[in-house]
Amino acid sequence: MKAILVDDEPDGVRTLQKMLELHCPHVHVTATCSNAIIAKQQIMQTEPDVVFLDIQMPGKSGFELLSELSTKEFEVIFVTAHNEYMLQALQYSAADYLLKPVDEDRLIEAVQRVEKRLEAGKEEEWTKTLLHNLSKADNPAEMRLCLPTLKGFMVLKLDDIIYCEAERSYTIFHLAANKTVTVSKPLQEYEQILHGSSFLRIHKSFLINLQHVKEYHRGDGGLVIMTNNAEIEVSRRKKEMFLLKIKEVFRY
Repeated sequence: MKAILVDDEPDGVRTLQKMLELHCPHVHVTATCSNAIIAKQQIMQTEPDVVFLDIQMPGKSGFELLSELSTKEFEVIFVTAHNEYMLQALQYSAADYLLKPVDEDRLIEAVQRVEKRLEAGKEEEWTKTLLHNLSKADNPAEMRLCLPTLKGFMVLKLDDIIYCEAERSYTIFHLAANKTVTVSKPLQEYEQILHGSSFLRIHKSFLINLQHVKEYHRGDGGLVIMTNNAEIEVSRRKKEMFLLKIKEVFRY
């Protein structure tokens, strides 16, 4: 697998290259770049399979580099310092990212996921989703969520998700038009990703889109009726938070 490393910090490049040699020897680094201008040239010349891309660099950022490339037939693993809005955009897009300093286990996992996605293709579509989400980073409700599937991934508008249901270590997405999608990630992970949007965990097994609540029936915890007529129990300890969030969403 051919790789390009893009980072304005020489120590960061050397460390990452050494880690790849030790833990991912099948990844062949064909070029290292200190800025986006050099990286653009190298990407066009060497046609890499994956680019390890620093986000914040002098001059052009890693995101600006991606937006300038006419074709994006490669995978990207972002290397970044923590930034809440930026991180959320990456998570929504199912993008692989490594927080500095890079952890070797996370590096191995990210490379393995990239290998699977390369087999499935659709790199261009993924990049469009990421750039869309970055433009909406201050408004999570307008972002799009990438769900990994056996064939690649599916892109969803948040409005199309009625609720998410836990099924052991899987999550079932219940969508409009009575469609469902099952993803091999736990519900807790999507609760974290969708934090700050219109989604709320009202039960250990259910994460609902408050925009799709049709009715609420009072009770010990209560019962919500969703727009697809699904009846979902509200746990007793989640009741107060649910009623508070409903007031925020519908302002009654």
